[in-house]
Amino acid sequence: MAYEEYTVSVQKAIEYIEAHLMEDISLEQIATYSSFSMYHFHRIFQTITGMTVTDYVRKRRLTHAAYELFSTDKRILEIAVEHGFLTQESFTRAFKKMFYMPPGRYRTYLMQLVDGTTENKGGNDMTATNLPQGWIESGSHPFDYTMGVDRKNVHQGTASGYIRSNKKEASGFATMMQKFKADNYKGHRLRLSGFVKTEEVERWAGLWMRVDGKDNELLQFDNMYNRPIKGTTNWNHYSVVLDVPNDSMAIAFGLLLEGPGQVWLDSLSFDIVDEKVPSTNMEEDIQLPEQPLNLQFEE
Repeated sequence: MAYEEYTVSVQKAIEYIEAHLMEDISLEQIATYSSFSMYHFHRIFQTITGMTVTDYVRKRRLTHAAYELFSTDKRILEIAVEHGFLTQESFTRAFKKMFYMPPGRYRTYLMQLVDGTTENKGGNDMTATNLPQGWIESGSHPFDYTMGVDRKNVHQGTASGYIRSNKKEASGFATMMQKFKADNYKGHRLRLSGFVKTEEVERWAGLWMRVDGKDNELLQFDNMYNRPIKGTTNWNHYSVVLDVPNDSMAIAFGLLLEGPGQVWLDSLSFDIVDEKVPSTNMEEDIQLPEQPLNLQFEE
C-alpha cells in the first residue's frame, strides 16, 4: 500500500476517534474500522502523526477536559470520570503532565485570563483577534479576513490559530504565516504536519509551504490546492512534503483560506523524512512530454 493510502486510512481513523472520543473506544476497534491489524495500524498511525493512538486519544480527551474546566462548573472528579479516568488523582497526574499545572489551578488561571485579571489581548472572548506571537498575516485580500487565537476550538493544549472571513463574499485569499532560514534542512525532505478543522468553507482551505532560493526564487511549493479542505470538517491530520535543495535560503509556511468560512490550525510540527514519503511539490504534477509536439500544427 502506498504512503498516500496510509495517510487516507489514518485520516479515516481520526474521523472515527473524533466521533467517538467520549466513548470507551479501543485500539482494536479503531484498527478494525481502518481494516488493519492492531500492530500494523499502530505502526502506521505513529509514523504519520508522530504519536501513538493511545497518546492521541489521551491528549484529545485532556484538551476537551480542559475546556470543560473553564466552560462548566462541574466538579473535577466528574470531569475526570467523563473523560475516562478512574480517579481524580490519575486525572490530575495526566493533566499536570500536559498542561504543567493541576486542574484546579488551571480552571482559576483560565477564568482570570478571560476576565482580564491576567494578560489577555483578546478581551473577555475565548476568541482573540490578535495574531499569535511569531505569525504574520498576508495574502491577496487579508483585510477581508480576521485572524487570531481561539481558546474554545482547540486540538491540543490551550489554544489554536484561526482565519475567518469577514463577509459572505470575501475576495481572494488570506494566510497566517511564518518564514525562517532553511539552513537546518538543506539537502533533506521536510514534512510539515498539523491538525486542521473547518466550518462552512465554500471554496477551499489548506496548509502550505514554500522553499525559496536566492533572490526569492521559488524552488518548491505546495498549498494543497489539488487536495483542498472544504465544507465543515472535524479536526484531522494533514501534511505537506517538500525537498529542501542545498541552495535553499528560506522556508515559508502557513494556513490559508479562500472565500467564506472559517479554518482552525493546531499542533504543527516539522520533521525530516526519507524518500519513502512522497513529495507533494505541485510542480511534480506537471507531466512534460519527452519531445516537442505538433510543430506543423497539422494534428
